Amino acid sequence: MTDRDEGLFAQISHSRTASEVVQQIEMLILDGVLRDGDRLPGERDLAQDLDVSRPILREALKELEARGLLVSHHGGGTYVADIIGQVFSKPITELISRHARATRDYLEYRRELEGLTAELAAKRATDTDQALLTRIIDDMKRAHEDGNPEEELAADVEFHNAIGEAAHNIILLHTLRACYRLLSEGIFFNRKAVFALANARERLLEQHVAIHAAILSGDGEAAKRAAQAHIDFVMQAVEESARADEWGRVAKLRLIRRDNNPQGSRTSRGSGLDKTETSR
Repeated sequence: MTDRDEGLFAQISHSRTASEVVQQIEMLILDGVLRDGDRLPGERDLAQDLDVSRPILREALKELEARGLLVSHHGGGTYVADIIGQVFSKPITELISRHARATRDYLEYRRELEGLTAELAAKRATDTDQALLTRIIDDMKRAHEDGNPEEELAADVEFHNAIGEAAHNIILLHTLRACYRLLSEGIFFNRKAVFALANARERLLEQHVAIHAAILSGDGEAAKRAAQAHIDFVMQAVEESARADEWGRVAKLRLIRRDNNPQGSRTSRGSGLDKTETSR
C-alpha cells in the first residue's frame, strides 16, 4: 500500500465534481479526522490526492470557505476553521466564566456525558481505537513516573478526546471537544490547582487506568461507572481546591490587617481607655 493510499484524502471515483470534493472534506471534519487549525495539503498535492483538476478543487475550497469550515491565509495555506469554539458562543462563555455556580453544573453535565461516551466506547471501539487509548495511557503513566504534570495533563485531555472518538457518535464527539476547549482555557477552574492537591495525581491515574481497562474489556456498564466515578472525584477535588484558595485569601487579609494594625497600637488604645476610666 502506498503513502498516497494511506493518506487522509481518497481519490474521487465518480464524476469528479466540486460537490464530491466538498462532501469528502466535510465528512473528514464531521468525523473529527480533520480538526480546527489543521492545514490542508497544498493545492497541487491535494488535487493529486483527490484525483481532480485544480479548477474543481478551487471551486470546492471556495464553497467550504463560504460555509465557514475552512479559512485561507494569503500565502499561508488553507486551514480547518475553528468551528468547535462556536458551539458555545462568546457571550455565553463569558457569562459562564463570571459565575462560580456554573462550574458544578459543567461537571454535572460532563458526568453524564462522559459516562455515556465511555459506555459507547466500550461497545464500539475498534482495534485502532483501543491501540490509541493504550498508547495514551502509557504516555500518561510515563509522564507520571517522570514527575511531569504538564505532559500528564496533556495526556489527560487527549485520553478523554480519544474516548469520544472511540464512541463513534459525531454529536458526542463535537460536544465533548467543546467542553474540553472551555476546560483548557480555564473557564471553569484551574486544572493545575486540582492536579496539585495531595494524592490527586495518583488517584487520577488510577481512575484513567480503570476506564481504559473497562473499555478494552468491552464492559459498557463498568466503563460508565468508572467514568462517572472519575468526574465525582474531580468535583470533590475542585471543591477542595476552591475551599483552600478561599482559606488562603482570608488568611492573607488577616495578615495584612495585623501588619497595618500592630498589636502595640491596640494596646495603647486600650491603655488610654483604662486611664480614662481610672480618672473617673
